[in-house]
Amino acid sequence: MMRSRPLFAALASAFAVAATVAMAAPAHAAPVVKVTRIHYDSYGSAKDNYTNASLNDEYVVIKNMTGTARMLTGWTLRDKTGFTYRFPTYRLAAYASVTVRTGKGSATQANRYYNKSSYVWNNNTDTAYLRNSAGTLIHSCSYNDGTSTTTSTKTC
Repeated sequence: MMRSRPLFAALASAFAVAATVAMAAPAHAAPVVKVTRIHYDSYGSAKDNYTNASLNDEYVVIKNMTGTARMLTGWTLRDKTGFTYRFPTYRLAAYASVTVRTGKGSATQANRYYNKSSYVWNNNTDTAYLRNSAGTLIHSCSYNDGTSTTTSTKTC
């Protein structure tokens, strides 16, 4: 009997520690950088006229959710079809956002461009995939609006 009590006490103590650690660790950690908005139907589908202004009204907003700047060099933003924007050397400041636009333009800290002459994001359904430089999926956001007839935005 003397031997079992110390063993029982040790097992109970180990179980209590394991349970505390398991409860403290989140089941699914929130991404530190994420897609926060997809504006996928520039000016409404009746105005899809392929002008650069219309193309640039189609965009995705990516936000750093932390108080620490993040390097996005080599990260990609992709749709279901495979249209891919790859970040060049780029640092996203703490709590800052960057908008990736479909059309052409001069890259700034706040705006990046696919430099496409056709639309990337479907007007009715699509998914934005944000992957780090190793190809690991960091965040994704989907929408499914059937047939869109007005300017459409998905908040993720």
